[in-house]
Amino acid sequence: MLIKKAEDIRSSEITPKSLYLNRRKFLAGAALAGAAAATGAGLREIIAPSTTVLAGNKINGIQKSPLSTTEAITPYKDVTNYNNYYEFSTEKDEPAKLAQKFRTRPWKVKIDGLVEKKQELDIDAIIKMAPPEERIYRHRCVEGWSIVVPWIGFSLSELIKRVNPTSKATFVEFTTIFDPGQMPGQMRNVLEWPYVEGLRMDEAMHPLALLCFGMYGEDLPNQDGAPLRIVLPWKYGFKSAKAIVKIHFTDKQPLNTWNVSAPHEYGFYSNVNPNVDHPRWSQAKERRLGEFLKRPTLMFNGYDQVASLYSGMDLKKNF
Repeated sequence: MLIKKAEDIRSSEITPKSLYLNRRKFLAGAALAGAAAATGAGLREIIAPSTTVLAGNKINGIQKSPLSTTEAITPYKDVTNYNNYYEFSTEKDEPAKLAQKFRTRPWKVKIDGLVEKKQELDIDAIIKMAPPEERIYRHRCVEGWSIVVPWIGFSLSELIKRVNPTSKATFVEFTTIFDPGQMPGQMRNVLEWPYVEGLRMDEAMHPLALLCFGMYGEDLPNQDGAPLRIVLPWKYGFKSAKAIVKIHFTDKQPLNTWNVSAPHEYGFYSNVNPNVDHPRWSQAKERRLGEFLKRPTLMFNGYDQVASLYSGMDLKKNF
């Protein structure tokens, strides 16, 4: 048996603490699922938001999207208790408790830059712009873990079309809230605050790009980006900006936060690519949250319909 020294173990190989502790509950969970089937109770009742942390309000009139994957959904309790959200903490098991009192109302989103209809919109007005859709998307974190989540929202293009960007607008920049009083992680200089992300305009207009305000049939929990975030399933998770307060249209490529912090590790595009390793670990395989075996990582996370956006580009250089 090969025994590795601590200094030889990559962070992507370490089983998260929360998953290690949950492993002991696996057989009990399996027995519970069996009991649920025997008594007629559904699996939804076992993992329902109503029995787990920070449930939101039910969202009505949700349409099922043909863009959804048919893969098994990651349990709500895992998605809401294992979060990359540095504004609250660099520890993945802490945002759920630190975000409990985060205020998401009132909430305004400013839209400006190279756009004909500059405005400031209330979050509830944005939510009502288009019928809500449920999209079950795969997600891949740059650190090597992945999830499958039923997000709720509508195509980002719906908002973009309503504000009429000018012909000079070639990029969209997203700025998230800066509020150290509510977000203790912003009291530390682990990143430059506020958090900024960006997309090329054709990426933002692609049907897969989701403006998201819910998941699992309910409002977004605070630790998952409430009240408004974007979801980009073909890119690594850090590209999907949370708690957005400003959308800026520009003719210059935005300086996104992780690219500013570590440009040799985090590129602007950050498309999921098993052939381009992170400097500190391989991206060839991933571990689905709640599972213990790795699976191969797919190019564009399996969303081949975006490949034409990058035709002719060197995706190792433009990582």
